Amino acid sequence: MDIEVGSNLYRNSDGTIMIDGVPHIQISRHPSTGALLVNFALFDENGRMLAKVVDSALMFNERRAYSLSKTARQVSIIEAATGTVLLQLDMKEPDRIRFSKGMFYTMKGRLLEVSDKEWKIGKLAKSNQTVDANGGSVVIG
Repeated sequence: MDIEVGSNLYRNSDGTIMIDGVPHIQISRHPSTGALLVNFALFDENGRMLAKVVDSALMFNERRAYSLSKTARQVSIIEAATGTVLLQLDMKEPDRIRFSKGMFYTMKGRLLEVSDKEWKIGKLAKSNQTVDANGGSVVIG
């Protein structure tokens, strides 16, 4: 599976996005419908879990502070109070996923920001790169 993160392209990945050395996002497709399936955990700046998504369904949502919007080709997590999109994944093609928006803390308490032009975590930023994951994970941070 190819995954675009901002303007970066990661080819031949296994669908896992490792952030700060931890598998943070898992992307796959439903075996019979082909729908986009996402596993993801949302943390605060202290590393405490606030929400958890399993197979594109919100399984844990502390204080109902987040909402999940999904179609067969898109999954978004939104902060209910502000309407801010914290994570957005879109299926461009059956084997190509676009991670176009993101703004959330990693398990280690570092802020990850993903925009159309780059991903940024701490002082590290990457844009316009193509990486062959060789069947492994996409690595950020």
